[in-house]
Amino acid sequence: MKTFTYTIKDEIGIHARPAGVLVKEAKALSSVVTIEFNGKTAVATKLMAVMGLGVKHGDNIIVIVEGDNEAADAAQIEKFFNDNL
Repeated sequence: MKTFTYTIKDEIGIHARPAGVLVKEAKALSSVVTIEFNGKTAVATKLMAVMGLGVKHGDNIIVIVEGDNEAADAAQIEKFFNDNL
């Protein structure tokens, strides 16, 4: 299991458009990506669950990556967050 903490830089937070792109990115990975925020968790491949977390600009989330290729997948999803969120 690999984890990292990320602070959301997108001015609107994780709303519909970036959540959809995040889901697409997570589905392309072989590992399971989970996002934790305020005691709630959501699997990153579930659009409504991700949006339901209510993550806003400046919020800190914990991203958990679990699977056979978790090191590479964690690096890829962290780069995605840095580039897009």
